[in-house]
Order: sequence, then structure tokens, then C-alpha cells
Amino acid sequence: MLPLLQSPTETIQISLEKYYDEFLKVLPRVALAILVIILGVLLAQLITNFYKKRFQKKSEDPLMSRFLAQAVKIILIIIAIMLALRVAGLDGIATGLLTAVGGGAIILGFAFQDIGKNFLAGVILAFNRPFNINDTIKVDDIFGKVKALSFRYSHIKTFDGRDIYIPNSDVLTKPVENYTADGFYRVEFTVGIGYEDDIVAAKKVIQDILDANTEIMRDLDHENFVIEDELAASTVNLKVYFWVDTFDYRRASRVLRGMVIRQVKEELFKKGFNLPADIKELKIYGTEDAIPIKFRNSPEFPKKDNN
Repeated sequence: MLPLLQSPTETIQISLEKYYDEFLKVLPRVALAILVIILGVLLAQLITNFYKKRFQKKSEDPLMSRFLAQAVKIILIIIAIMLALRVAGLDGIATGLLTAVGGGAIILGFAFQDIGKNFLAGVILAFNRPFNINDTIKVDDIFGKVKALSFRYSHIKTFDGRDIYIPNSDVLTKPVENYTADGFYRVEFTVGIGYEDDIVAAKKVIQDILDANTEIMRDLDHENFVIEDELAASTVNLKVYFWVDTFDYRRASRVLRGMVIRQVKEELFKKGFNLPADIKELKIYGTEDAIPIKFRNSPEFPKKDNN
């Protein structure tokens, strides 16, 4: 005898009752999995805050400490999610989720390649960076002091007060000049004396000024000296080199340099050395009119008597 055929309504009703019974069976596992995720996130946050303080105490690099703390947090959250899926009996979903995350990461990498490039550059700079906070650096044409570091950009404060945020990809790929890496920077300027002056005596006057200044750095590796640089049109140019401490770069490279230049000028002038200006030569050719010249301190020429 053939079994009676079920109506569509009865089939749907039986299926719903079956799925409902299965849902009631797995509901405790799902609730436990959600609880595992919540507890895992809270525990990850607590552990991250604890280790972040320890990283910041032991590391002078804020970007490195922030990166390590975030890495610990992400790893703990991933472990909590995987445990939750296993508790819920969804091991297959966990494998598929990892595959989907990997594929999604590739798609997002192409869609947001600039953001991803800067982030990866920030990760690389966290382990190997040519500067730290408060260092004075120059990246391309941007010159200033490093104020903050993040995974996307480096915050530079220029000496004229501008705040510039340089993408980490530029920091990684372009030449970076660090003026304060070892704490020393050599300053230089040129001073011109007359051809009739004693070069050796002038060099000694300048050298004495350098040796007497307590703000100028000096040791076996950093020597301050004066050399003959050029025989210019109207002067013998002397080049002055001295080392400064770059902890305060603005004062060392600008203010202190100006003070030394003023002292050199005043002392040379006091010792009777000439500091001539450039000599200008005027040539009057036959095809041009003469240029009348009157000397300010010369007496007036007497007028000619026509009689």
C-alpha cells in the first residue's frame, strides 16, 4: 500500500519543528560561544592595557609599544573567536572564516592600497626607524621636529609653526636627514678680511672665540677650526667650523651661530682688521654718456669765472 503524500503545508510545518528542535539543542552552545567571545574581548583588553604600560616603561619608542600592545590584543581576540566557534560546534565555519578573511584582506588591500601601504610602512618603521620623537629631521623639503608617530603618518612641527603629517610610505622610501641622531651638528660661516691683513693673526682671534665659548662642543672626534677658504675679489675668505649640541636645534644652529658671528665681527674690528665690502667696478664705454659722481665729504669745486 502506498504511503499517503504530505501536503506542502504539512511538509513546511514538520521542517520548522525539526529545525526548531535542533536550534533548542544547539542554543546552549551558541550562548556559551557568545559568552566566550565577550569574556575573550574583555580579557584581551585587560591584558593589553597591562602590557601596554609595561611596554611603554621599558621602551622609549611609543610606536613600538603601541604596535606590540595592539598585536597582543588582536591575537587574543582571534583565539577567543576560534574557541567560541569550536564550543558552538562550528569548526567548519572557523576554517571557512579564516579563508574568507584572507581573501577579503587581499581585496581590501587592492581597494585601499594607499592606506595599506602607509600602514605596512608604519609597521616596518616600528621595528626600524631612522628617528625618534623630538628629533629634528628633514624629509624631502619638509624640515622640522618630530612631535608624534602613528601607523599612518609622522607628525612634523616645522620651525615656522606649521604642523605637517607625512605619510609613512614617504618616510620609508625617501631620504631622511636626521640632524639630532648623535646629538652633534657642525655649523659653519664665512668671514672676509682684507688682503693687507695678517691671515694667521685673524685665524687666531677667531679660534680664541671658539675655544672660549662654553656652548660650543669639543672633544677628540669633534674639532672646531678656521681655514682659508677663498681668495675673493676684495677679501680673503676664512671658513669657520664649530660643533653644537642639537638637543635644542633651533638655538644651537641659529641663535648660537648668530652670537658667534657677532663676536667674531666685533673682535676683528677691535683688533684693527679690515672687513671690506665687495668692490664694484664701473666701466664707461665711448658709446655711452659719462656718469656724474659727487663725493659727499668732498668740498664743492669753485665755479669757473667766464671772464
